[in-house]
Amino acid sequence: MRRNSDETRPQLADETVSQAVHAARAGRLHELEQCLMLLTGPLGGQQVNRALLTALLDEVRGCWARGWQPAELTRAARRDHSARHARLTGDVIAAQMRAHAAATTDHRWQAQIADLGATVWWKHDDLYLSAWGEREELPRLTTIVTAIETLCLLTSLPPIELIVPPPGAPSSAVPAADLDQRTLSKVRALLAKAESTDFPEEAEACTAKAQELMARHRIDHALLTVTTGRRDHPASLRVAVDSPYEAPKTLLLQVVAEANSCRAVWTKRFGFSTLIGFPTDLNTTEILFTSLLVQATRAMTHEKSSARSFRQSFLTAYASRIGERLTAAVDEVTPSADLLPVLAARDDEVRSAVDKQFPHLTHRTTTISNRAGWLSGRAAADRAALHARQEVRHT
Repeated sequence: MRRNSDETRPQLADETVSQAVHAARAGRLHELEQCLMLLTGPLGGQQVNRALLTALLDEVRGCWARGWQPAELTRAARRDHSARHARLTGDVIAAQMRAHAAATTDHRWQAQIADLGATVWWKHDDLYLSAWGEREELPRLTTIVTAIETLCLLTSLPPIELIVPPPGAPSSAVPAADLDQRTLSKVRALLAKAESTDFPEEAEACTAKAQELMARHRIDHALLTVTTGRRDHPASLRVAVDSPYEAPKTLLLQVVAEANSCRAVWTKRFGFSTLIGFPTDLNTTEILFTSLLVQATRAMTHEKSSARSFRQSFLTAYASRIGERLTAAVDEVTPSADLLPVLAARDDEVRSAVDKQFPHLTHRTTTISNRAGWLSGRAAADRAALHARQEVRHT
């Protein structure tokens, strides 16, 4: 049979993988079943392994060119499918990284690879998918279906802002050293104490002090740019916002960002918010948000009610009050009059960067549906009066 000869099998395997992906994305189930019959049978195990891995490598490289980072790809695979798909994606990322020397790879990219623990653990690429299936204790058909599902996801991811240059691309970024390490150590210590204490007043005092330190550092940094003539520019950072209760969590990130002269824009479809601000402010915003989310979750789980409406309202109230408390902490730090125009100019740069990156922003208003949850969330943060509605930016 001409189409099943040894010479045409690799090409046929490639074509069948491509056809399977198109059929799956179009919902043509009968066509997909026919492709799976070929991929699990007459085309040969090694040819199919090679075809699937080649396709996965191509799509990962394409996603990188469209702005997606390693941690974001594995998270998207886990979010849309399962941890198994995320592990497969991590392996493909490790395989793709073999083509790039560390010297040509941005330090932030390297840090993500290290955090993922992505390594090439298999002996030969032609054996990878079979070895992966054995490792996951999956039958051959499920192994191939998982690879096809991962390919469908990767091909569907749209272009997003290129924040970290992919391997091989020029990078002018250097490891963030703007935040004085002594200040950072103090901030982390205060937030760790806030997370661990059983006394709400102590947690509030520690968090407010941490915010005050960060506000002072931001002013000091702005003064340094004036006295040295050194210029920096707004940058971006994507922060994962996981379900459940994404809207109030995003609101919490937004109020923390605004207290630190940043802006946060929520992309609901992919479960992340993009922070825009000056690099040192992005760093502190992420640190404080992570800590406050721990504190909020801890306070919420101590409540008697676990109803979704209660917890949604609780976290919304918590975020609103946190915003007021952080703003008050920032107001305690008064910059000199001659520095006010500099800070205002930096705020204008951040707004311009937001407008350029997200020219079609819409706004979502969060509402309260559970009074008990709102009151409990307010009490968990503070007993001061709170506003019942806040806007969350999202794309």
